[in-house]
Amino acid sequence: MSAESQPQEQISGDVSKEAKLLAACHEGNAKQVEDLIGQDAEIFVTDETGRTALHFAAASGDVDTVKLVLQSGIPWNALDVGDYTAGDYAEAGEHDEAYEELVQAGVRAEMVLRMFSGDVGNGKAANEDYLTQPVEYSGDRLIDAEKNGVMMSWEAPLMELHAKVICGKPDSVVLNVGFGMGIIDSALQELHPGRHVIVEAHPDVYQHMKDEGWDTKPNVHILFGRWQDKLDEIRALGPYDGIFFDTFGEFYKDLDDFHKAIFATKAGASEQAVQPILSQPDGIYSFFNGLGGDHKLFHDVYCRIVRADLLALGMQTQYSQVSSDVVFDKELWKGIKRPYWMIKTYNLPTCTWATEE
Repeated sequence: MSAESQPQEQISGDVSKEAKLLAACHEGNAKQVEDLIGQDAEIFVTDETGRTALHFAAASGDVDTVKLVLQSGIPWNALDVGDYTAGDYAEAGEHDEAYEELVQAGVRAEMVLRMFSGDVGNGKAANEDYLTQPVEYSGDRLIDAEKNGVMMSWEAPLMELHAKVICGKPDSVVLNVGFGMGIIDSALQELHPGRHVIVEAHPDVYQHMKDEGWDTKPNVHILFGRWQDKLDEIRALGPYDGIFFDTFGEFYKDLDDFHKAIFATKAGASEQAVQPILSQPDGIYSFFNGLGGDHKLFHDVYCRIVRADLLALGMQTQYSQVSSDVVFDKELWKGIKRPYWMIKTYNLPTCTWATEE
């Protein structure tokens, strides 16, 4: 990625208004950008590397230019040919204010999109295809039928940290949703929980758990099925001092629905008071934070969104930054259809009940 080169003119003849627009964005000249837009310069033009006006504005670091381009309709999440976001250009130039403007624009756009999208489901469970196809344990990874990485051993240091977050003392009652390779569950066992509940929906993973003897461990309770179908059993075995969530094949809406289920303090049309699944006031919740894991800008936007959604449910979230170098290891991702983590820093969430000031 280079933010230094000038916009490349692709239109023959005299310099076009579009070329002038990209150049003005590169210079951070908000007044000239505004004038050119007023002269009907095409805002959606790109140079030969796919860089938009927003990429050049972000590279300039001028916040007014970034705001103006965003207001003109360039998507906050636009990618160039090299798969770089405008946020990458802002960070390359150490333009923190411009980067923050992009994050805020992303949060606003995603919130608005969610308001208008509604429930567009097709009646199928989000992870139905995944659950009805075989998975394979292969060395350092668990992969699905399409060679997607369901879980990989590089996650082990992160999972050990997550385990310590949700199981801070012996004899804790803990819940993990999504066994995968069993990395976090093995780490939890080392911390000696009093009751350890595991929810797993994939039949091959469930069989692997039994083959490994998880169904015979004295303090382990396995619930085989989708968490949506096991809420009554989950509740009956709680409340929980610590909860961790890491499913595969689901979307943000499923994560949000899980949050609404475990933090609910009222139930039914009458809103009768109920004990939440996460114990109050000291229960701790965490989740695998792979949200937007292929681009830092996307990740930062979704970290803000999930924090706001959790706060609306009475939970406060703190992120601990953990260094991650897997992005640089091409061998690690060999054979995987699409790397699901390409960021240098992992934001590990610790969620606790919010206290009234």
